[in-house]
Amino acid sequence: MSYDYHFLTWLQPLFDLFGNYPMAKSGLVVLVVIAFANLITALLTRLVRLIMIRSGHQLDEAILRAMREPLLWSVVTSGMHTAVAMLELPNEWSGPAHSVINTLLILFWSTFFIRTLRFVLNGLSRRRGHNNLIRPQTLPLFNNLAMVVLLALVLYLMFKAWNIDMTAWLASAGVVGIAVGFAAKDTLANLFSGVFILADAPYKIGDYVVLDSGERGKITHIGLRSTRMLTRDDVEVTVPNSIMGNTRIVNQSGGPYEKFRIAVRVGVAYGSDIDQVREVLMAVALNELMVCADPEPRVRFRTFGASGLDFELLCWVEEPELRGRVIDRLNCAVYKRFMQEGIEIPYAKHDLYIKQLPPPSAWRGDEE
Repeated sequence: MSYDYHFLTWLQPLFDLFGNYPMAKSGLVVLVVIAFANLITALLTRLVRLIMIRSGHQLDEAILRAMREPLLWSVVTSGMHTAVAMLELPNEWSGPAHSVINTLLILFWSTFFIRTLRFVLNGLSRRRGHNNLIRPQTLPLFNNLAMVVLLALVLYLMFKAWNIDMTAWLASAGVVGIAVGFAAKDTLANLFSGVFILADAPYKIGDYVVLDSGERGKITHIGLRSTRMLTRDDVEVTVPNSIMGNTRIVNQSGGPYEKFRIAVRVGVAYGSDIDQVREVLMAVALNELMVCADPEPRVRFRTFGASGLDFELLCWVEEPELRGRVIDRLNCAVYKRFMQEGIEIPYAKHDLYIKQLPPPSAWRGDEE
């Protein structure tokens, strides 16, 4: 008896030995296919490794090991389909048998793609770069999105393998998706804003930011729903990402470096030696250990004030967190040095001049 499976014609002598025993012939096909699958898988794995080495792109050994199993079962399942066909089962049995085999194949390949996607996403998250979309903070999100897409595809293929109509299911899923979207629009807004914040990186953990409301603090956590900030009062403020993504934020730790410039404004009386004032202010800044030497401090004569000459001492500190502490130290040092140097710090005052006193008779008239 001959079969229409051309790739198995070389097994015809063995088939003749079993006569009219389809079960034995099917078992023989499965055994031969398993041996053939191991051989093909080993050759393909080695070939892929050689191609990657020659092209300069090293494929991780973990991916090669993960690929071996679905390749093996792809060949085995093709043989199992042949074996089932050789059994000449009724349609009510052969159909489910083929569906089970296809389901196994789908499961093996989906497992491979899940492992590969996780490996690729982990590798991309470890790459350094300010504009990288996939980072350690966004890695869970992309892992979940990849899993949702892959599981949806696997579910679709499963339904196709069992010849189930997807029309009603897709319609139901669309209705459910619209309902969930309306019910969780605020949560979704925070979620998408969190993704954009993590991708665009207007600030990062450890940065000092100032919100539109005037609150200033250190970013301690950036989540998918909210951002947490520790203020200078050691109070943690939680702000929804939808607000953080649609408001003006001043990142005091941003820029080419984290150093922060502070300004100490001081006025001196008219008639003061402005060169002496400059020297004293520069000496105060250079003697302060918490002031950066680079960029170097500088003194600016700003304007002629109503009561004195207005100067400004500009210097940098290593972190925005040190702003208040350094300004306090500089103010104290400037006041002490001005007292030592005899430099007057003016204050608002008014002099009253009496041009002429009224005569004594006017005073007596008032008394009467």
